[in-house]
Formats: sequence, C-alpha cells, structure tokens
Amino acid sequence: MAGHAAEQHPHGADRLCEAGDRVYSRAVRRGRVPRCDAEAVPCLLELALLHPDPDDMDWLVPTAPQEVMTRLLRGLYDEVSTSQRRVGSAVAAFEWYAGLGGRPPQATAAEGSAIRVLDGLSRIQAAMDEATEACTSEVLSVQPGGIRPEHELTEGLHRALALRGRGVRMRDLYTHVARHGQGLLTYLELMGGAVQARTLDEVIERLILFDRTVAFIPANADRTLALELRHPALVGYLVTVFERLWRLAIPLTAPLPDTGIEGISHREQSIAALLAEGHQDAVIAERLGISVRTCRAHIARLSDTLGAASRTQLGVRIAQVGLDGPARTEATRLTLPDQGSRTGR
Repeated sequence: MAGHAAEQHPHGADRLCEAGDRVYSRAVRRGRVPRCDAEAVPCLLELALLHPDPDDMDWLVPTAPQEVMTRLLRGLYDEVSTSQRRVGSAVAAFEWYAGLGGRPPQATAAEGSAIRVLDGLSRIQAAMDEATEACTSEVLSVQPGGIRPEHELTEGLHRALALRGRGVRMRDLYTHVARHGQGLLTYLELMGGAVQARTLDEVIERLILFDRTVAFIPANADRTLALELRHPALVGYLVTVFERLWRLAIPLTAPLPDTGIEGISHREQSIAALLAEGHQDAVIAERLGISVRTCRAHIARLSDTLGAASRTQLGVRIAQVGLDGPARTEATRLTLPDQGSRTGR
C-alpha cells in the first residue's frame, strides 16, 4: 500500500508535492501530526521528513528543517563532485582522440568557417550587411532575371552609397532585359562612376563577391538558403567565372549588336538559338529573364518573319538563316527571302 502511494509522489525532499507540503508544514508548526494525516503522503516517511513519536506511535513528528537542508546540500555536493569527475574524464579522453588527427585545433576551426549555410532571409541579410561593412575595395555581382524591381534597388541604395563613400568600386552583370528598367538606369545615375554595369543574353545564378575574399550564392530555388564562401580556392574560381563573363558582356551604355539579319531583333536571335537547342518556352523565358508570355510573342514574331507554319518548320528556318549560331556582322548580313518564297508561292 505504501509502495503504491509512493509511486504517485515521484519527487525528492527539495520539491514536495502539494499534499506533502501541507502535512509537513502542519507538523513543523504543531510539533507533530496524527499518523492518519500522513496516509495520503507516504513520501514524507520515505524521505524521512516525518518519523514516529517514540512516546506515542499514533503520532508522527517532523525532522528539523535545518537537518533536512544539511542532508540535501550534502547530496547536491556529492552529485556535483561526481559530475565534475565525469567531465574531467570525458575531456581527457577526447583530448587524446583529438591528438590522433595530428592537426592543430585552429586549422579545424578555419575549415569549418570556410563554407557557412545561412538559413532564412534575416540571417542572409545580416551576413551580407556584415560583409558590406567590412568591404574596402571591390564588389562584384551577378543579378539574373529580368527588369530589377525599383523597390529592390531602393532597399539596397543606402548600402551602395555607403560603399561608394568608402571608395569601393562596383561591377554588376545583368541580362539584356534589365536595360529596359528605368529603376536600374536611375540607380546607376545616382551612383555615378562608382558602379559599372554590363549585360549578357544569359548570366549565371545570383553571385555577390566582396573584396575577392567572401562570396554569397543561393542554396535553393526560392533563395531562402544561401552559402557564405570564404575558402580561397572557391572564391578564386568564382572571381574567374565573373571576369570571363564580364569580358563577354556589353556595357549598359553601348547598344546591343545588330543581328545582321533584317527584321530579327537581338532578343529574337537569342530565343532562336535556344529554340535550336531544343529548350521549352518556360526554360527560355527563365534563362533570358523574360515572362513566358513575352517569350511566346517573340516566337510568334519569329515564325511570321521566317515564314514558318509550325514549330518544326521554325527550327528548319532558324538553321537556314544562321540564327542557331553567333550574331552575324554587317559584312555577313543575310536578306530573308521574299514572302512568296517563304510561303512556298
């Protein structure tokens, strides 16, 4: 009976149950309590907080609170001492294991910080702000997609102005579509000569490099995860990629080259080349930074200009006029056949 009741009161003397607290408090105040009062709280007897009165076994007298406290403190001291011994043994053991690797602890720490995963937009922004504040000479960035929303440019303007104030030079790569955004033109005008911008038909995923020592790249499709890279080999590789794209890109202030084919725009030539590679409309739109609807409008215009009645025939016409290769120069300009020959008449 007593054992069953004790299971309902799984606690120590340092945290009595509510019923036990009431009975023990009464015993301390009155000097003793009837044994029947403690039947519902056998924990008080098992913890030696109450014991039988030698003069009358039907009564229970309390153990002095000072004695209980001394007993508790002695137990806690023994527990702490045991824990300290276990910690010391664990540290000694793993120090021995660490020595088996033959590598200094600082080397491991440096490698661990060479690639850091940033989870969540707030952590990504905080790391970017930290890198911006530490930057002293150069920022290189690749900005994929189409026309940059003005609110994005406005949000980043204060950081860019702070960089300019420290004499930091910036180079940005965009897709050709970004040329049509007034927000970008306004941003570059405000930044003056501190920012150079060039464009390409396609660029790689978003990339930001600070002082050629730290780089940030997205780690998932919706850009809620990012990698912060500080490994010299990785950062150096990304700098090389950027520089080669930069040499191929066209300054934002310069016009796009003529396709050399009458009636075909530069963007339509880019679409034609991707069509020739077998890509679907959605893929082409994503790579060029335009909407699928705009992409299909250009494809329809290509079909009309080249006189193609089907997608298959369009592929043939693209190859015939050379739109599946690099842009032609003025000297190799082709004149499309007249409408009669294009439609078979």
